[in-house]
Amino acid sequence: MTSKERFDLTVNHKQPDGVVVDLGSTAVTGIHVLSVENLRRYYGLENKPVRVIEPYQMLGEVDQELIDAMGIDVIGAWGKNNMFGIYNHGPFAEYHTHWGQKVLVPEGFRTTKDDKGDDLIYPEGDLSVPPSARMPKAGYFFDAIIRQELLDEEKLDVRDNLEEFGLISETELNFWKESTRNARATGKAVIAGLGGTALGDIALVPGLQMKHPKGIRDIAEWYMSTILRPDYITSIFDRQSEIAIENFRRLHEVIGDNLDAVFICGTDFGTQDSTFCAPEQFDDLWLPFYQRINDWVHAHTSWKTFKHSCGAVETFMSRFIDAGFDIINPVQVSAKGMDAQHLKQTYGRDLVFWGGGIDTQKTLPYATPEKVRQEVLSLCDIFAKDGGFVFNTVHNIQANVPVENIVAMVDAIKEFNGKN
Repeated sequence: MTSKERFDLTVNHKQPDGVVVDLGSTAVTGIHVLSVENLRRYYGLENKPVRVIEPYQMLGEVDQELIDAMGIDVIGAWGKNNMFGIYNHGPFAEYHTHWGQKVLVPEGFRTTKDDKGDDLIYPEGDLSVPPSARMPKAGYFFDAIIRQELLDEEKLDVRDNLEEFGLISETELNFWKESTRNARATGKAVIAGLGGTALGDIALVPGLQMKHPKGIRDIAEWYMSTILRPDYITSIFDRQSEIAIENFRRLHEVIGDNLDAVFICGTDFGTQDSTFCAPEQFDDLWLPFYQRINDWVHAHTSWKTFKHSCGAVETFMSRFIDAGFDIINPVQVSAKGMDAQHLKQTYGRDLVFWGGGIDTQKTLPYATPEKVRQEVLSLCDIFAKDGGFVFNTVHNIQANVPVENIVAMVDAIKEFNGKN
């Protein structure tokens, strides 16, 4: 089977000839740029600076050479700008990291150092405005800098939290048309995050790409607002989803079937052992808008819809199904109640599990290669039955994960697929 044929069977809950593999297609299924370099060295590929494909988390580009070496079936189509509002394509410049790696970044990627030696990055690369994120000198990725203005309860305006959501431009439409067309030409399955549909994703709430963000931009304040200001949040989601659907309509006209799955939302609802909110609050605040977006996608396109939520979200699985999601990620099998066998038996007829292939908190970074192999084989055996499983780790592969363990994971997938 081709990668595309294998993917089509998988997401329609039919048994393919092997497990579909994704390592690097999205901002939540990627590989840190340092681990990408280590993998390239291991596989004997050309020694060259790795491109940073997503700078907030410092994820590296998994290029065609590495796709071939690792047996990857899914690739991502990427948009015009990155999370900092910077044009995310060539020409590129070299950036020297704290950990001694030389990587490639777009020319607009501009940083300064503060008095602690931390790297500061700026929205749209504009050094004349306050920075929007910081990478500690001992860190491997950026953290948002909260730039929320003093809130005046009497002057809260929903439009301030909608400033980053607008109708897509012709330039962006043409960019997505070309990006998805090029991705389709590879013969792989294609996924993309088209933007505008993330309802309250705390990675996006601070407005990293905005020079002077207004409204509620502090993460703690946002969480409190879901309780204290539900009408305000509801109004944001209502208007945001209207704009998103109109943009999807325009995007579908130029993308068509060159996209297989669309990343709808990365809002997390789980911690390690609980959920952020009660199921009833999810029903009131998020469910209607997820349904609105997913219903439009299913009525007008062939795309599958992808929901990311970390943590112990077993109690939300039926609600994700009710909301119309086809795919759940990252399937955090290390969290409370997230037993792989239970998830597959209970929800596997309705949800595609995209992730859950290996624990990234303990096993992948700290176990032996043999333990990695055993866990991958065990989880693939559970999740891959009757389709409905795209192999990915439980969230991104971080820096300093032993390359031998990553390779053991890849080899175990190949070993498992050799049995089918």
